[in-house]
Amino acid sequence: MKKRLLSAVMASAMVLSLAACGGAKTETTAAETSAESKEETTAADTSAAEETKTAGGTLIVGFDQDFPPMGFVGDDGEDTGFDLDLAKEVAKRLGLEYKAQPIAWDSKDMELESGNIDCIWNGFTITGREDDYTWTEPYMANKQVFIVANDSDIKSQADLAGKNVEVQADSSAETALKENPDLTNTFGQLLTTADYNTAFMNLEAGTNDAIAVDIGVAQYQLTTKADKFRMLEEPLSTEQYAIGFKKGNEELRDQVQATLDEMAEDGTLAEIAAKYKDYNLDQMLCLGK
Repeated sequence: MKKRLLSAVMASAMVLSLAACGGAKTETTAAETSAESKEETTAADTSAAEETKTAGGTLIVGFDQDFPPMGFVGDDGEDTGFDLDLAKEVAKRLGLEYKAQPIAWDSKDMELESGNIDCIWNGFTITGREDDYTWTEPYMANKQVFIVANDSDIKSQADLAGKNVEVQADSSAETALKENPDLTNTFGQLLTTADYNTAFMNLEAGTNDAIAVDIGVAQYQLTTKADKFRMLEEPLSTEQYAIGFKKGNEELRDQVQATLDEMAEDGTLAEIAAKYKDYNLDQMLCLGK
């Protein structure tokens, strides 16, 4: 982080140096000099503010509290999950305070753009969003799958014709469905909800017939409620998870990426994933492989 401050100082020094060189070629009025000085001061203040925001000792991780096992509220009332465990270890190694910030998933872009969070780290799919964020390398392979009630007569995607299928709003599952009109046009309704916990409660209550969801979340629900749900064999789509930063924030991205690479190399990444092997997360890792 000190390197960033040094870079900002060096950049300011270069601006001053260039201004001085320019002054040798043309006469500069007092007003122009004052204006330039004010602009330089403003730029320096902005740089210092950004330095304090992103490097002032805190890594603010935006996540969905209803997305187990990647991020959720544990039985003790504390935020937990695979992605949060990774983020906590990364922050520790970077010498930053770790802060998990719950967000509404359909407001994630606003949270990131406003600076309320430093990154989105919660089963965040690259596919379809490649140009919208500054990304790390993928660290986990993912699939979108369909979950139905155990006693449902739905055996395949063809059986979803005329059925009500629910999905989280602004999720990659919703994107995958919209990109497959041959399938979605057969549905009775395509429903959206704010979070997957609600979708699974609706499935239990019979107000939807199926859910399109990330396989990690599906495995969590199948493990905790094996008598209630089952998964269709054919996936909806395949994709990869990565960590998304505000467009252009390459410096923080690079620091996080280097730390993740280090964790993959020393076995910490696999060790954390092993804690979630009941949901097959250890089999989904792709970083360093």
